[in-house]
Amino acid sequence: RLTGSLADATIVFDLDGTLVDTAPDLLRALNETLDLEGLPHPPLGQVKKMVGQGARALIERAATLAGARFLPERLDQLTNAFIGFYRADIASKSSVYAGVPEALTALAEAGAKLAVCTNKRTDLSVQLLEEVKLAHRFSAIVGADSVQDRKPHPDHFRAAVSRAGGSIRRAIMIGDSAADVATAKGAGAPVIVVRFGYADLAPEKLGADALINRYDELPRLALSMLAA
Repeated sequence: RLTGSLADATIVFDLDGTLVDTAPDLLRALNETLDLEGLPHPPLGQVKKMVGQGARALIERAATLAGARFLPERLDQLTNAFIGFYRADIASKSSVYAGVPEALTALAEAGAKLAVCTNKRTDLSVQLLEEVKLAHRFSAIVGADSVQDRKPHPDHFRAAVSRAGGSIRRAIMIGDSAADVATAKGAGAPVIVVRFGYADLAPEKLGADALINRYDELPRLALSMLAA
């Protein structure tokens, strides 16, 4: 058990590459989308570096890898196709990272409110979190379409904190990317980066206040950060 209180704290999490390893399902939906254009499938490792700015950007990046470009109208059509493929089997190959449920329990028992701040669409985020049995843990799930300015804009993080009923002065961001670091720093909040995520930069280079290898490190670290 965690000794100490997080009574007025809000812990905000990124989703893909932070709470859930979603890359295998994103790759599956991406490959089905690329098949519509007869384009080659990128490797999983490459896809992990391209995740984080939404479906449209993912398709655009994968097409660029294959030397293809789409007009905006076709990109819209392919993005809609991708969302259909993804939604149809959203968590068949996705898995919650080890230690996540236990860490969320420890944080909640210490009094923290929990929220999700993701550049995934809100409906897909809720569907995914429901499928992996985590949705009920969060007071707010705020996707890119639920805010005017998404990550890395600080307002996305601020929205997640306020919709969870918290305050920025007692909030922390947990993520895996430069966008996660920027959204928290822009709001004046500390940020912890997981080493096992999807960033296209080495975790050490993202500018986080702390790094974790495993989720069992998170509750105590969050407590000491907010105590400071």
